Amino acid sequence: MKPGVRVCVPSAAVLGLFCRGCLSRWRSWPGRSFSSTSREMSRWNSQDTSPPSPQENVRVLNIIILLLMSRKQYGRDNVILSDIKKPPPHVYANGPFVYADVLDYKHLRELIVNNRVTWLVHYSALLSAVGEANVALARKINITGLHNVLDLALENCLRLFVPSTIGAFGPSSPRDPAPDLCVQRPRTIYGVSKVHGELMGEYLHHKYGLDFRCLRYPGVISSNTPPGGGTTDYAVQIFHDALSTGHHECYLRPDTRLPMMHISDCHRATVEFMQAPECQLSLRTYNIAAMSFTPEEVAQEIRKHLPHLKVTYNPDTVRQTIADSWPVRFDDTNARRDWGWAPAFGLEELVSDMLRSIRDKRTSEGLPVS
Repeated sequence: MKPGVRVCVPSAAVLGLFCRGCLSRWRSWPGRSFSSTSREMSRWNSQDTSPPSPQENVRVLNIIILLLMSRKQYGRDNVILSDIKKPPPHVYANGPFVYADVLDYKHLRELIVNNRVTWLVHYSALLSAVGEANVALARKINITGLHNVLDLALENCLRLFVPSTIGAFGPSSPRDPAPDLCVQRPRTIYGVSKVHGELMGEYLHHKYGLDFRCLRYPGVISSNTPPGGGTTDYAVQIFHDALSTGHHECYLRPDTRLPMMHISDCHRATVEFMQAPECQLSLRTYNIAAMSFTPEEVAQEIRKHLPHLKVTYNPDTVRQTIADSWPVRFDDTNARRDWGWAPAFGLEELVSDMLRSIRDKRTSEGLPVS
């Protein structure tokens, strides 16, 4: 682990440093009853607050996502992946995996305590289009699950990362570009729950000292993750279709411009943001940007490699309405200034990498390549 990375292990020294003042204020938190006694809190608060040594380990629990973002840096045993579904065999081979249901507060608490977790990365959510089809379930997972995680992070003095989204903006938001601070007022339960998460995290940071961190992701494009019900998922499916059938039917208009990002940039931004010293952060929630493109533009770039690709357009009313309420571009000036964010992938690099990765995967699985 790099020197200067502040962690929160269950020791007196780091509790005092990492959540400065949170233990004294934590006792007034009107949430769940916590197990630590007043005597234990007094003992923690009375200890030395010198920084942890570089040898102390960050222990990261990734909730409900198979994310390998930091195992190379922090060690395979120090990044614990979780899901509610059985993962592929390679996940078990690459490091710890646990079952974790974000709605099961008691079990999450046991995982955090038993594994001495110091960073909590919370990705559990129903995405935009899926959430609109099941609002009650989305509210339960996206909001009740979030509150479980917030309570546990506060109780155990964790550094907490909760991603937000392009969907946190609404039709009254500035669209080109959308700044970090502006009117949001989203029109989906997914977006509403993300704005709620941004504000709750910021509130708990200012009132109780919670080290809450949040990035608004654009559409994230990965060759390893199948489309999961998001409005930007066409930008993943089009690569699979290009290499399998040579035809993609797009549910958005050809001129629908949205911000996008390669998964590698997304992972790197998250790690760099989590590592950033707290004194450098002027905000708790930042936009991050890489590129913006339309379905027609990404199709044209794919045709440079696969000229036979045919794309037809059959706009879906629900997804098109959602996309039309979202920003065309993100303004990520603050992220670039405060903690040095800079993307590595543009559209050309993204298309080349996606086609190569999916072609290699299909070939290794014995599937035909168009």
